[in-house]
Amino acid sequence: MQIQKIPFGATHSFSPFFLDYIQQKESLKPFYNRFPTPENFSNQIADKTSFPAHNREVLTASLHEQYKHITLPEPVKANLEKLNLPKTFTITTGHQLNIFTGPLYFIYKIVTVINTCKQLKQAYPQYNFVPVYWMASEDHDYDEIKSFRLYGKKYTWGTNQQGAVGRFHTNDFKNLLTEIPGDINLFKEAYTKHKKLSEAVRYYITALFGYEGLVVVDGDDQSLKKIFTPVIEQDIFEQRHKPLVDAADKALGELGYKTQIHCRDINFFYLEDGLRNRIEKNGEQFTVVDTAISFTETDLRKAIQQSPEKFSPNVVLRPLYQEMILPNLAYIGGPAEVVYWLQLKGIFNHHKIPFPILMPRNFAMIMDAPVVRKFEKTGLTTEDLFLPKDNLFNQIIHKISTERLTLNGEKKVIEDYFTLIRENISKIDNTLGPLVGAEQQRVAKRLERIEQKILRAEKRKHSDLLRQVEAVKDTLFPNGGLQERTDNFLNFYQQDPQFINKLMQQVDPFDFRFNVLVY
Repeated sequence: MQIQKIPFGATHSFSPFFLDYIQQKESLKPFYNRFPTPENFSNQIADKTSFPAHNREVLTASLHEQYKHITLPEPVKANLEKLNLPKTFTITTGHQLNIFTGPLYFIYKIVTVINTCKQLKQAYPQYNFVPVYWMASEDHDYDEIKSFRLYGKKYTWGTNQQGAVGRFHTNDFKNLLTEIPGDINLFKEAYTKHKKLSEAVRYYITALFGYEGLVVVDGDDQSLKKIFTPVIEQDIFEQRHKPLVDAADKALGELGYKTQIHCRDINFFYLEDGLRNRIEKNGEQFTVVDTAISFTETDLRKAIQQSPEKFSPNVVLRPLYQEMILPNLAYIGGPAEVVYWLQLKGIFNHHKIPFPILMPRNFAMIMDAPVVRKFEKTGLTTEDLFLPKDNLFNQIIHKISTERLTLNGEKKVIEDYFTLIRENISKIDNTLGPLVGAEQQRVAKRLERIEQKILRAEKRKHSDLLRQVEAVKDTLFPNGGLQERTDNFLNFYQQDPQFINKLMQQVDPFDFRFNVLVY
């Protein structure tokens, strides 16, 4: 496997907001603490040494309970023990519980976390760094996790379950498992031998990455939520967080940025099996939206203390929850995640919790052998492939054609004639100038139409080559988007069981460019 690097901007795939963060634009610096360089982790470690020993104890006890139904790989077992030590820190990424791992970029997230820990261990050998995958087990958007794409076909898990997806039972997977081609024994084991989706995900993620010591954390946990109860109470009863996020949103808006997430007065859901609905305050009562459930303030305070696991933070407060229960140094996410964390620094400051370093995950596109063979016949560069299809075709034709495809010389002659006409007419009547200008524009548009027809005619002459280019483009950019956002890792893993290992050897978590990996 070989690697080529492309600047993010050259891919035409990222927002100006994200690109400005990567380029360390001065105006964005107040919205985060430290940019992700290995050197900056020294001070981040110093900040996080304040992480409470009690929280470590609760975390490790909770994780041992979460892993009780899985045979622990030795690297995972070792990392769980290290988490009790004051010189151990985590690097974390989070993601939804997409079936069969979902799109490729989920794998890239995990690889980034693992490689970051390895590089930090080299830079700071006196400390331990544990890679963490935070399961978004409390999310309730089934539509976002129910499908994945393998070999160009979409596979969907059908179920009528509702509420937090991590609590979904896995009985409904039986029919789907018979439809999927290739070796999927790992996933059959996961989905048939574990009752809940969160347990199945932990199983296959541990099978894929346990040898690297990856620790899987499920925040849907009573003991972990107990640590979070002061924040739950502040948000629900005092509504402290909305003004802080609104201030950041206003400041970012004045800089011309569009924010990603919206902070509510209350940023918690009420969570039970089959139910995850928002909490609202109506007069003196607290109600659970679209249900008959309601509380007085006294009853709700009692519920929070007795059953904190029933209170699930939304996207605004989940990051704070994560940082309160983990000795975490950095969060690794995609472009939208990195951007929305920039709205949240005020919340961290308010609770005196160190704001983590925000690292973009690795981004990559895989070119397997059949695609490479087609690609080599096109004469394109890998950077060319990121152009929109029409622009790409035009560029190819202009590059290979032996004919003159533009009328630039003729346009210049006509422009000179109209300039002369305008000068002569202005001597007679100045008001006729706009008339000449309008006629010049009409002629220019007709010449552009002629150029378009010349280009189309030349494309027909090279239709075989353009079909090859289109085949490569459609394979690498399914539905017009990046491969990593659509295709599943099994597209490559089934053909090459060393795919993940090769990926980890090639990509650098601190190199903020787009990776093109070529077999």
